[in-house]
Amino acid sequence: MTSRRSEKQKMLSGDLYVASDPELQRDMAQCAEWLARYNRHDGTLHERLGHAGTNATIRAPFYCDYGYNIFLGDSVFLNFGCIVLDVVPVRIGDGTQVGPGVQILAADHPRDPALRQKMLESGRPVTIGKHVWIGGGAIILPGITVGDHAIIGAGSVVTHDVAPGDTVAGNPARPLHAGMSRR
Repeated sequence: MTSRRSEKQKMLSGDLYVASDPELQRDMAQCAEWLARYNRHDGTLHERLGHAGTNATIRAPFYCDYGYNIFLGDSVFLNFGCIVLDVVPVRIGDGTQVGPGVQILAADHPRDPALRQKMLESGRPVTIGKHVWIGGGAIILPGITVGDHAIIGAGSVVTHDVAPGDTVAGNPARPLHAGMSRR
């Protein structure tokens, strides 16, 4: 006999799930309570995040879905107003700096409109390497991997993986090549 997986188990594995499930709604309510305390400087990262390394800093206000799927390495810095939709793991490596207003979106939706009408969602993990610099207002889409030492220009929309050491910019973000003007 096969046991039925909970909506939370489906979500955590990246499969389609129903976000209005009571267990997930409780988790989101607990996260909202923590965020309210954190954003008024009455809470700590270690209360809710999956992992917050030594000297990891998130400047309030900060927004996320669950918190427990966010894993920060040592000396990670997220500036004001960042959003992390963490329905599956979001991992940010040591020494990475994230500018203000950056959105890291692991949450996804089916491309099939019939599935969307059923209010199904899914997620694809986001992994950001060590010593990455992400400029203000950038958007990182579901399933993206950003390699160590990469740079993502301000306002970029990252739709494809970024190789280690690459600098990308634009919408969609594309590698900057030697000889292109940089500021």
